Amino acid sequence: MYLGKMHIGTLSLANNIFLAPMAGITDLIFRTLAREFGASLCFTEMISANGLVRKTERSYHYLDSSDHDRPLGVQIFGSDPDILSEAARIVAERGADLVDINMGCPVKKVLKAGSGAFLMKEPEEVSRILKKVRSAISIPLTIKIRSGWQKVGINAEDIAERAQDCGVDAVILHPRTVEQGFSGAADWGLIRRVRDRLQIPLIGSGDIRTPEDAFRMIDESGCNGVMVGRGSLGRPWIFKKILDSSPGSSHFPSLAEREVIIGRHLDMMLGVYGEAIGMKKFRKHLLWYTKGLKGGTQFRQSAVSIVDKRAMLDAVHTYLRSLAQ
Repeated sequence: MYLGKMHIGTLSLANNIFLAPMAGITDLIFRTLAREFGASLCFTEMISANGLVRKTERSYHYLDSSDHDRPLGVQIFGSDPDILSEAARIVAERGADLVDINMGCPVKKVLKAGSGAFLMKEPEEVSRILKKVRSAISIPLTIKIRSGWQKVGINAEDIAERAQDCGVDAVILHPRTVEQGFSGAADWGLIRRVRDRLQIPLIGSGDIRTPEDAFRMIDESGCNGVMVGRGSLGRPWIFKKILDSSPGSSHFPSLAEREVIIGRHLDMMLGVYGEAIGMKKFRKHLLWYTKGLKGGTQFRQSAVSIVDKRAMLDAVHTYLRSLAQ
């Protein structure tokens, strides 16, 4: 097992534990938290290449960043090689450290547009896209893929090798098929098979919920790095727990530390979005922060109606104190 520095193309990273791009989650605020707990590379939500080229306000909003939000990976999606290459150029000009092309999203709306994981059905088109994008930018380029469309059509090895041949600097693999969605178990054995076919780095993703999962993925698959997605929801400290030391050695965070983290997250949300929208957006995070805690369901049922910051902080304090007692 190796936890330590890593390179993706010309990009030097402090460690090989990354935050995955997640729609509606990985905004500047969540990326900031993940970085504070040790994630060395964080990704934006996936951004429409069409939206960037057409200069829509929403698409550019996803690029909001800061001097502390580095190194930054920007994930784009689309199906047209010319539009994707222009979008990648825009992203690079706006200061991104790395561009990732989404070829793994299984959401129907994305698939219907011929984007995301639909591209895995079109290997030749994948090559055309990657050659075009590679020629448009000099910063590192990665792709995020799935196993394939369905169990009888696993083609991650072929897509990964095509990417390497086109000058892509690393491949990120979530070893579930499009047909699986997020159900069932990720096939870490496929990560090993793809790893054995590549000379560029391979980053594994899928089913990383504990530090032990990260250690086991690296040991079993030989991947060069680990990307944490849903396992960080309500637990941004998972990066610290992975990086700290051996499995099971850290009991961080205590209930008191968890309260501080929740308060900081809420403050940042309100600072960016204002109280009305910020409180609304924070509710899903509060659900994740209290998931699995005793009495969490009852607490969330009462907290969901709170619209005032002070009242929310008081409610969180009272609830967590009751667990400590």
